[in-house]
Amino acid sequence: MKNKNLNVVDRALAPTPKWFKILRTVGIALASVGGVIIASPVALPVGLVSAAGYLVLGGSIISVVSQTAVKSEEQPETKE
Repeated sequence: MKNKNLNVVDRALAPTPKWFKILRTVGIALASVGGVIIASPVALPVGLVSAAGYLVLGGSIISVVSQTAVKSEEQPETKE
């Protein structure tokens, strides 16, 4: 596997598989929704603000992990 020894910067800049692009987008959306709820100028229940904090945390983790996934450059083996 050629992508085995990539550093963090090379891994983040490498092509990302389609499934992980979708996950990255979902993570960014979750983090954004949580951020909007936290930054809301009206008083919200403590449970909602607490849940928004978890949305920001979870969305951020999903986005970062999804960005570091790299497409494999190996060709699939065929049976002959």
